[in-house]
Amino acid sequence: MSANVDLNNRPDYDPVLQDIADYVLEYRVDSPLALDTARHCLMDTLGCGLLALRFPECTKHLGPLVEGTVVPHGARVPGTSYRLDPVKAAWDIGCIVRWLDYNDTWLAAEWGHPSDNLGGILAVADHLSQKRVANGEAPLSMGDVLQAMVMAHEIQGVLALDNSFNRVGLDHVLLVKVASTAVCARLMGANREQLLSALSHAFVDGQALRTYRHAPNAGSRKSWAAGDASSRGVRLADMALRGEMGIPGVLSAPQWGFYDVLFSHANKDLSLKPEGQRRFSLPQGYASYVMENILFKISFPAEFHAQTACEAAVALHPLVRDRLQEIERIVITTHESAIRIISKVGPLANAADRDHCLQYMTAVPLAFGTLVAEHYEDDFHAAHPIIDQLRDKMQIVEDPRYTREYLEADKRSIANAVQVFFADGSCTEQVAVEYPIGHRRRRAEGIPLLEDKFKANLATRFSAQRSAQIFDLCKDPGRLSATPVQRFVDLLVI
Repeated sequence: MSANVDLNNRPDYDPVLQDIADYVLEYRVDSPLALDTARHCLMDTLGCGLLALRFPECTKHLGPLVEGTVVPHGARVPGTSYRLDPVKAAWDIGCIVRWLDYNDTWLAAEWGHPSDNLGGILAVADHLSQKRVANGEAPLSMGDVLQAMVMAHEIQGVLALDNSFNRVGLDHVLLVKVASTAVCARLMGANREQLLSALSHAFVDGQALRTYRHAPNAGSRKSWAAGDASSRGVRLADMALRGEMGIPGVLSAPQWGFYDVLFSHANKDLSLKPEGQRRFSLPQGYASYVMENILFKISFPAEFHAQTACEAAVALHPLVRDRLQEIERIVITTHESAIRIISKVGPLANAADRDHCLQYMTAVPLAFGTLVAEHYEDDFHAAHPIIDQLRDKMQIVEDPRYTREYLEADKRSIANAVQVFFADGSCTEQVAVEYPIGHRRRRAEGIPLLEDKFKANLATRFSAQRSAQIFDLCKDPGRLSATPVQRFVDLLVI
């Protein structure tokens, strides 16, 4: 056979795709911990979206592409009066959920925010439920939504455990697209072949670069990128259900597949196959591990690697607030991922730049005793030069133990320590916080605060009566699970 021709034997679907498809089609989530955590995750995620509606830079993106468009059985965007097609609704929901960098987080070799998938899940479930009721069929329930949330978290999180997409320059929203594609296709009623087809298209898409998350190009795209990815998952699932053929070797095809094109320069921690191809490392199967161990952002709308630094800074605030001009240096002891992602010096160009700067996120609570979303805005930054003065005095030091325990499965710490030194030679104690309040190890302490956060976010959009109605429903696991999706969303629209 000539060496100048391709062997055209169509392969089976890559095993990675088959494993995901079998999981979403066959697995039934029965972990009480996972389902209860998903319920709290639903509350927190919706609250983050409602709070973001206070910011015009977010709301300018919302609504139909063509004003006046009427969509029968259209999916609703919580906190608004929009009724959109499921693809645009998924975009809008995902945008508001992520805008303030306040929803949940998963940290491993890759990181991300698995609740971003609620954009696709809720949009699809709301639309399908309305359509089913109109056809005299039973709607989907919020229990179905919670099941889908657990699965989306699991797919995104397990793929992130050993596989660092950021080290090859790819953004983690790739995993949102894959997870949303899988669970939305399942909600739509996809069979195995259709689900595999949809997943293959999620991987063959050109993937987002991390450029917009890093100095000197950090910008607001990072606040809507996940909504865009979840929306794309809905679109691909819809195409697959219409009969679009799949690409079985999307990952493993020599020269043209995902591994060779986009993953060949992956970090050394990934397994190098004999043929020289980097492939995904999957250390465990899919169940409900990720939702059970998810990290909630409870206290601060801040990139998660800085959460414990913010806690430490708040603790130090009473000791330094009257001596800010006497500070000689501030030492932040942290882990490698924080240094790689959010440690930066020099001018900060916009709010998105500031909420991904470890030094900024530490300086604000040191000076003011708290950190809220408004503290990233241009007006606040310009009015308080002390922030940049403190940033200029900061030294960043890596602690190898912090770096090691960040990745250890039985710890998954996100440690930071802060110590302030004054010009007269005195200093504060070093305040170290190894596990943020949103960590599983601090659930008993964190959940009441998460519920308070949800109540406060509801109050930004709804009357006291409506807020109480929504909160009471979400607090009742049995009643929430049995509620038809469209009835639940009815409570969330203006």
